[in-house]
Amino acid sequence: MSYQVLARKWRPRQFETLVGQHHVLKALSHAFRDQRLHHAYLFTGTRGVGKTTIARIIAKCLNCEQGISASPCGQCDTCLAIDAGRCVDVLEIDAASRTKVEDTRDLLDNVQYSPARARFKIYIIDEVHMLSGHSFNALLKTLEEPPAHVKFVLATTEPQRLPVTVLSRCLQFHLKHLSIEQIAAQLRHILTQEQIAFEEPSVVEIARAAQGSMRDALSLLDQAIAYSEGNIRTADVQQLLGIIDSQSIVHLLEALAERDIRKALLLIADLSSHAADFQAVLAELISALHRIALAQIADDILPTDVDQREAFYHLAKQFSPQDIQLFYQIALIGRRDLPLAPNPRDGFEMIVLRLFAFNPVVDTPVVNTIEQPKNTTMPVMPKAAIVEKAVEKPTEKTVEKHVERPIEKSVEQPTEKPAALANAGAQIEQDSWPALLLALDLGGVTYALASQCGFKSWEDDKLQLSLSPKHKVLLHEQQLQALTQAISQHMGRACQVVIVLEDPTCRTPALLQQELKATSLSDAVKQMQEDPNVHLLINTFGAQLDEKSIEIVEN
Repeated sequence: MSYQVLARKWRPRQFETLVGQHHVLKALSHAFRDQRLHHAYLFTGTRGVGKTTIARIIAKCLNCEQGISASPCGQCDTCLAIDAGRCVDVLEIDAASRTKVEDTRDLLDNVQYSPARARFKIYIIDEVHMLSGHSFNALLKTLEEPPAHVKFVLATTEPQRLPVTVLSRCLQFHLKHLSIEQIAAQLRHILTQEQIAFEEPSVVEIARAAQGSMRDALSLLDQAIAYSEGNIRTADVQQLLGIIDSQSIVHLLEALAERDIRKALLLIADLSSHAADFQAVLAELISALHRIALAQIADDILPTDVDQREAFYHLAKQFSPQDIQLFYQIALIGRRDLPLAPNPRDGFEMIVLRLFAFNPVVDTPVVNTIEQPKNTTMPVMPKAAIVEKAVEKPTEKTVEKHVERPIEKSVEQPTEKPAALANAGAQIEQDSWPALLLALDLGGVTYALASQCGFKSWEDDKLQLSLSPKHKVLLHEQQLQALTQAISQHMGRACQVVIVLEDPTCRTPALLQQELKATSLSDAVKQMQEDPNVHLLINTFGAQLDEKSIEIVEN
């Protein structure tokens, strides 16, 4: 006997054996039990979730020789004929190959004739959205009022392409994606029945790769059985699917936590030597960041069967929640842009380097691309004035991460922390507020909030700050508590922070930084304009100075 693929061999033949879709099965079971039969059913959903399978089971429920019920016998001649696909009264039509209106009219010409053997004549039209507009028009009247002996069962992956006139004539059911757990459980059952040895993680990997489709999962399982020679091993499945070991992602995140760029690049080189699919690697990285974010919420939130579970909990303590959210956004946008890179490895390396660049603790040197004249001094922004740019342009509905750290050197702020702030009885004043903010070494959204606040008052260890209403999106209880805790620790005693939503009466640290940046940039442009080397280039080669390209960078 020839081999039968698993997707056909294990196709459900009863509602009870169908995986998932309980919301659909419950409605259909009650309808058949109470004899509340509709003349047209429409099933929607992505590939491999059971649309055609349910249509065939409905055909047996309606035509079983034991009577109409939600549990056909599966043993009578009609049930066996439907299972084998040779029942003359159950017509399966592929709409993709019969799009012409003439095909639809030929089909409808036979609707009036009674079924040859079965109780109902059933038309199963797969991918019904492929029918032409004229075909739909020809079908409408019959679909609304078919003869009593005719039932229509339609299936489509794109219901939005169906005319509303068709949708309104059908009883609609939407089939959902199957979860990884549902697919994995079915795969375990099948492998046990087929007496094929397997490693537990390999089943989960196949279920994850199926992306909600049971048919895809069974096709992948067929491949895995052949590839592993009847003994499915996790390493073989990962190699077959181009999946990397999750431990590699953990090592990459550990390198990020340790601020070790060289280690991260060596890991990427090792992945490349094993011909890793960097699109899949990036997807695994995004998934790992999601798990770390969950692990930061509670110590028991991750399921016990999650691979590298303890490692994720350990990494959750190495990063702040703000860091993980920023890393997730960078990786997510990088996944969209990865196909635009010259090659996948280079694109993935740049995404990882971007993670390091936006890690607020990393002190990565920036190369000054403008060669400074020997006899002039180019103004340089201090380290704390480096801009923490967001991945996307901020809007009023998003947290404004495009924030500059308060300046270290300016008229309003001394370079060193005021001596009064180091004493137990230290006070906070308007002039010392920006310097205090710098000394707190805050990061993420908490720093963005504080930098937009202006000093209001300090009395009885209570600091009052004012925040413009246009920046109120930054004000959350979590950030306020973090700021209060940081100030209390710095002052060496319990302090209270109150933020009032009103326009500040003094310049905020963020505004001071913008002013310093504008001044420094203006001085840099002036020096470039007066530089004799620049004049020599202009006079000799007819060059032009692009003032917009001049930037202040760190040495």
